[in-house]
Amino acid sequence: MTRRWAAIGADVTVITSIYDKSDLIPKGFITNFNIEGVHVKLVNIRLSNKHSFPKRLYSFFAFSLTSIWYALTLKADVIITSSGPLTIGIPGVLAKMFRNITFVFELRDLWPTGAIELGALRNKTLIKMAKWLEKTCYQKADLIIPASIGQMEHVKTIVKNKPITVITNGSDNHLMHEVDLSLELPEWAVNKKLLLYAGTLGLIDDCATVVNLAKELEKRNRADMEVILIGDGKERLMLEEMAKNLELKNIHFLGQTSKENVMRWLSHCQISLFTVKNVKFLDTASPNKIFDAFAAGIPLVQNTQGWVKDYVAQRNCGLTVLQSDPVALADAVIKILDDPALWQTMSENSKKAAIEDFDRDMLSEKMLDAINIAVNNRR
Repeated sequence: MTRRWAAIGADVTVITSIYDKSDLIPKGFITNFNIEGVHVKLVNIRLSNKHSFPKRLYSFFAFSLTSIWYALTLKADVIITSSGPLTIGIPGVLAKMFRNITFVFELRDLWPTGAIELGALRNKTLIKMAKWLEKTCYQKADLIIPASIGQMEHVKTIVKNKPITVITNGSDNHLMHEVDLSLELPEWAVNKKLLLYAGTLGLIDDCATVVNLAKELEKRNRADMEVILIGDGKERLMLEEMAKNLELKNIHFLGQTSKENVMRWLSHCQISLFTVKNVKFLDTASPNKIFDAFAAGIPLVQNTQGWVKDYVAQRNCGLTVLQSDPVALADAVIKILDDPALWQTMSENSKKAAIEDFDRDMLSEKMLDAINIAVNNRR
């Protein structure tokens, strides 16, 4: 988004930190970069999906405290905080209170709801404090930007009459034209139907169901299909050990790679997989991986039960199954791949979704328009 805004003349500064997928290397506590016209201040505080919850909480607060300095000192017409952890809203709240700067709160995930439902946040006092911070962020914001309709409905149960604009994650359609998509497939992938899960292999992602999908396909003698997982996370070693114990030959862990390489693999695959555990707040998620599938124009088989389920059904660009059900997952995959006409229809509809509903150029323009309205209303 920020690169697109900078390209049309906006003066944008991003305060960020490093995590597992970062390709920026810090040279001190604060390192300055200029990336396609965007001023980037990289804070040398590491966040990892593999960290324990207390360590992640420490990283959240440490980054928030550092960001407060910039929120209170950098010249700006508007401050946008993108959450993730609610602590990221604190710099925006303080900038609004002490500098009267327009505050935009972008909501990427539902916190503390997610932490509570996952059991990571149990202390009643901390829960009460977290809910107070959530409400404060919403109340102080001049504009709230949730990533899905479900998140918007959640916000409306806490605050009333706030400007809200839903901006989902986006499909990077330009990558499908700008990146060389040629890929030398390994021998096991040649002339096979490839099913790809590309994303974090973490606690909430239920990738054990993907491993069990491979087992189910093997039981059905579907030697024409191979299951691929791209990514890293807290459960990767466990998942690899699980596949080894099941003696699976049709599943492959490729580790972490670049977004460009993910798009190459997607362009050679026939199905994109998206799985999460049966936790209610995840039904409101807006995960990058489904928009990458749309950009690649391949059907999606997924198991969330919220807005993505409704959208996939309306667009006829994939199928939805229940969580933790590898048999249903296998049924859905086979239904699509054994019917070339159905696969072709879903593939075409998936590409239309990327272009008509989730193109990142279109979404960045929509977001900037909403921000400009919020700034002008304050003035």
